[in-house]
Amino acid sequence: MRSWRADRPYHVALEDRYIREHWNEIYALCKLNSLPFNATGEIIESDGVWRVYEFTWQMDAILFWDRFQDRWLRGTEFHYPERPENLPVLKPLENWPKFNPRNLR
Repeated sequence: MRSWRADRPYHVALEDRYIREHWNEIYALCKLNSLPFNATGEIIESDGVWRVYEFTWQMDAILFWDRFQDRWLRGTEFHYPERPENLPVLKPLENWPKFNPRNLR
């Protein structure tokens, strides 16, 4: 495991395939909502391949985790918390095309 930065204590893992299929949407949505997401470079192989992102603020990590339905990390273990009540919703992308797997060919 790569050493995590003390100033970015919150970690969320996204499935690698999901990232590849939705990269443009993830990037645009995070930019629109001023939601930073910094890759740690760590890869977890557990029931798939997961890439870890780190956050300074817990709310940023929670919003990212909730929107992309990824995995919350405690140390190196996946954690499955309940969705907090009254969680704010991210601003949606307007006129964003639906994902079509045929476009990956």
